[in-house]
Amino acid sequence: MPKLTKTVVEKAAPDPRRDVFIWDSALPGFGVRIYPSGVRKYVVQYRMADKRQRRLAIGKHGVLTVVKAREMAREKLVAVAKGDDPADEKRSARNAPTVRELAQDYLERHAIPNKQSASVDDDRSMLDRIILPKLGLTKVAAVNRRDIETLHNGLRSTPYAANRLLALLSKMFSLAVEWDWCVRNPVKAIKRFNEDRRERWLSSEELGRLWAELDQHPNKRSANAVKLLILTGSRRSEVLSAKWEQFDLDRRRWTKPSHSTKQKRTEYVPLGEDALALLSTMRDEAAPDCPYLFPGDAPDKPLSEVKKFWRRVCQLAGIDDVRIHDLRHTYASNLVSRGVSLHIVGRLLGHTQPQTTARYAHLDDASLREATELIHDAIKDVE
Repeated sequence: MPKLTKTVVEKAAPDPRRDVFIWDSALPGFGVRIYPSGVRKYVVQYRMADKRQRRLAIGKHGVLTVVKAREMAREKLVAVAKGDDPADEKRSARNAPTVRELAQDYLERHAIPNKQSASVDDDRSMLDRIILPKLGLTKVAAVNRRDIETLHNGLRSTPYAANRLLALLSKMFSLAVEWDWCVRNPVKAIKRFNEDRRERWLSSEELGRLWAELDQHPNKRSANAVKLLILTGSRRSEVLSAKWEQFDLDRRRWTKPSHSTKQKRTEYVPLGEDALALLSTMRDEAAPDCPYLFPGDAPDKPLSEVKKFWRRVCQLAGIDDVRIHDLRHTYASNLVSRGVSLHIVGRLLGHTQPQTTARYAHLDDASLREATELIHDAIKDVE
């Protein structure tokens, strides 16, 4: 059993019938494996405490020198002496989950059970378009902060989308840490881009033009859906999926079930006169066997989308740069500007955090003017 050198390794002849092993006299357990093809790979062989024998490939001759291979073999044998199993660690690393597998588990175990279907669709889109093409084959444990920063910076021109990407990745890697797929979340401490908050809602004049177009539009199903959005300030998904069983028109209340709300809790929404009149008319005209306010084209399914209708009706009303979600802002801004407290507006919108409603605080002119009168009253009292 010679000491392995470059000359010894290269002069050893392969056997066309089997692999040939040459073991090093200087470091027991270190050797070279010569395949029938002539390929030579350095290996380390050891026995665990339970007497099981392991053999681990270190690297290919030519890529590694004998000296470097022996050094690596010594490190592996030291690890074995401490109770580690380098072969098992290598196998585990090879079988470790990838980002693609993390994405699949994230969708199945977290997103689909806990998020609205529209949010799940958004997550899928971001994964398919941005995350998986870049990181899909990367092992979860190998993803580092620089990888995440590269993706985030690639969307710098669209800061809102960039920050939503970061939020999605942060949740995915938080779950990966909980599942012991990695030891840390590489998204933590990455700074979000500043976002210019969208401040768009319809003026009274725009709202009047829109309502007039809805009144005369032949597509009454979509027109009524938009009307209910305007009158309740509800989210699009809540309105389109609404069922008649959720409405008590006698008590003037809409009970939104927890599975349909963003916060996953049951919400009770009072109905105003206009909303009540609209719903009463719709119920009189509804098919008795359909559970949905806005039935879809497919049997037993609700209306899934009104985007095309919305774009068309906005064109007819001469309204630009407004999204369906801006109707929710319009609802809130009108209430606040007419003196309704932010607390009540937050309750009506289903907000759980006061700061979410606070964006409308600058519209509370009526309450502010009323407050300024208090100093006037104080002066009057002194006089």
